[in-house]
Amino acid sequence: MSDQKIKLGKIGEEIGAKYLKAKGYKILARNFYTRQGEIDLICQKDRVIHFIEVKTRTSQSFGWPEEAVDEKKIEKISESAQKYLQQNNIRPEWQIDIIGIIIEKENNSARIDFFENIC
Repeated sequence: MSDQKIKLGKIGEEIGAKYLKAKGYKILARNFYTRQGEIDLICQKDRVIHFIEVKTRTSQSFGWPEEAVDEKKIEKISESAQKYLQQNNIRPEWQIDIIGIIIEKENNSARIDFFENIC
């Protein structure tokens, strides 16, 4: 992956984290890695743990960011989520969410779409 894509991803994760904090979510972890894959953000709101995939683009020329999260990716997130819950010995309600971000460089803004409980 190119340095530019990594940088864009990190910017998107930061935007996503700020968005969630403003909505009352508590950030529990960032970039949680397992053999199955990575979870960008792990948050809690009320009694629910949210495992969140953040996808960031600079345009929608190749489709909406959230369209890049396919069934295989969701399965990997689910497996990683179960590892997180097991490692932390917690058994709460949990769900997988997606944040799709399009960064518009021209006017220095971002479009944020939040999709909750996608499966």
